[in-house]
Amino acid sequence: MEEIKFRHTLPIQLRFNDVDKFGHVNNTVYFSFYDLGKTEYFASVCPGVDWEKDGIVVVHIEANFLTQIFASDRIAVQTAVSEIGTKSFHLIQRVIDVETEEVKCICTSVMVAFDLDKHESKPLPEEWINAICEYEGRDVRKKKA
Repeated sequence: MEEIKFRHTLPIQLRFNDVDKFGHVNNTVYFSFYDLGKTEYFASVCPGVDWEKDGIVVVHIEANFLTQIFASDRIAVQTAVSEIGTKSFHLIQRVIDVETEEVKCICTSVMVAFDLDKHESKPLPEEWINAICEYEGRDVRKKKA
């Protein structure tokens, strides 16, 4: 697998309620960081999306927690698309310490294009695929067997 270059980075402001009684960010909070990263990624890469009729839903998500995040840490979430199929694409995200670049957590997810009117999956629009490939600086289309 080709090494992922993270071109999209979103600084995250830690909130008081993100930290649990052990003094570190609770594992469930990481998923809100990843949601923010996904939202900002698509807002900047595919700005013409009509979110009233087009959706993107998570069908699989997996996280590996590598090291704790403390309230005093300065962090960011990085997002990249690693592969695009007909209806789905794979996202890789990670939370990093912006000062040390230490990776705190890595998340992989499979996302599916979704027709909000029909309530069913749909093919990814070619304009999204092209915009993502251009942004990532490489062709991330799934190779046909």
